[in-house]
Amino acid sequence: MSADTHTTWQAYVAAELATLQPILAQRGYTLTADQPHTKGERFLMQNITTTSGVKLILFGNSSDGQSVVIKASRDFTGTQELRHEQKCRDLLQQIDFSYSNFDAPRELDYWSAAGYTIAVQEYIEQTSSFLERPIKQQFTFALQALKTQESARITTNSHLRKVAPVFGIRTSADYLRLIGAFVISLQNNQADPLVIKTVQQIAKRLGSHQKRIQQYCGFLTHTDFVPHNFRIASDTMYLLDWSSLEFGNKHESWARFLNFMTLYNPALETLLIEYVEHNRAPEERESLQLMRLYRLCELITYYSNTLHKSEGDLLQLNVARVRFWHDVLLAEINNERISRTLVSEYKNLRDQLRSQSEMERQVNLH
Repeated sequence: MSADTHTTWQAYVAAELATLQPILAQRGYTLTADQPHTKGERFLMQNITTTSGVKLILFGNSSDGQSVVIKASRDFTGTQELRHEQKCRDLLQQIDFSYSNFDAPRELDYWSAAGYTIAVQEYIEQTSSFLERPIKQQFTFALQALKTQESARITTNSHLRKVAPVFGIRTSADYLRLIGAFVISLQNNQADPLVIKTVQQIAKRLGSHQKRIQQYCGFLTHTDFVPHNFRIASDTMYLLDWSSLEFGNKHESWARFLNFMTLYNPALETLLIEYVEHNRAPEERESLQLMRLYRLCELITYYSNTLHKSEGDLLQLNVARVRFWHDVLLAEINNERISRTLVSEYKNLRDQLRSQSEMERQVNLH
């Protein structure tokens, strides 16, 4: 099944590029030879809590030599996602209940042709990746971006009417419904009974803390707030992915970011947790932990869903991912961090099992 899935993705990419290149050329755009976002494990990626279509993210150049990023799709859901992203960008510049906004790469072109929706943005050149920067800078940029999201909050029916037609809006009941769906998915995929039991435990915990979760809903949040979705240039952070913005529990984006830093920068993870503990109400710390538990269950479910599409080293790797994130979840239940030894062992195994094309895709991703 995995080989078929991967072959299907490769055939899809080849066919799309052959069709897209002349369409892009008519508008003065050429593609670069290397397209990292089509490689490696990209064929497995499908969001499990939001609508995510099939689209290509490509690097290219304009007729005047400017580096650009091209997003293109003729898949129905993919084109809807691109249109949704543009609506999100436009609306966030207009709403009057946010005191701060994200910066976005300049949009150079947007059109439809031959069934495709195509968006072209300037490529943001950065002198160093987020994780290469000093930790003080990482903390400052991350905290500012998280505060920017918190600055937009629905507090009136007028606010709700403005954002509801464009953004997803999650309540505590939605988080409970989603984690219930994780349990069902794990059961259907015949996941490890211990994993299922743990996720069921978290579902019950979220169910008994609905009031706390709802207390911090109504805020702008980014469901995939991690370094590969923003770039920094001239001390400005540019958000690259606007389609993952929604209104929900404000700690959902915090949780996604912290879970990522469990692997890539535990010192930053600790600094941000300590910031909340020392500068926010205890109720916020509780909400943050609940969201971390929820997002970890989502991550475990995501990788469990990939097992039937994987084989060989990739299957072994995804099994290890489920096991690792379950270990992280078990630690987080007790408000503890997973041992760094286990993290190092997992990262060593991951690097041994990753394909060459996936390692190429990961270069400069973060």
